[in-house]
Amino acid sequence: MDTRDGGVPPDLRGVQEAVDAWIGQFEEGYWPPHVNLARLTEEVGELARLINHRFGPKAKKPEEDDQELGEELADILFVLVAIANEQGIDLTEAFDGVLTKYRRRDSDRWERKADSPGGAED
Repeated sequence: MDTRDGGVPPDLRGVQEAVDAWIGQFEEGYWPPHVNLARLTEEVGELARLINHRFGPKAKKPEEDDQELGEELADILFVLVAIANEQGIDLTEAFDGVLTKYRRRDSDRWERKADSPGGAED
């Protein structure tokens, strides 16, 4: 994966631009934050149901359509990006900051693989 300085792939801004282009073609534009939060909750619920069907004890009903894990994750990503766009948040910068925070906070929290940067061989 191509990343800039070990950070976020440079195409995260492209994802934000794609969502903006999609939403921008409609008169209604971006929904208010509380509506997008409700949408996000709905999408996370769909992901939870899929995970429970696939890995948990709750079997899927025979008449229920198959769901794709990647599609459910992408639905969540779409709503998250819509929230970020509506609020003027650059997710590349925000995510880069989060990775920096995790590296600083958690770099010695777990045992590294020998072949990873900072692992036993370094």
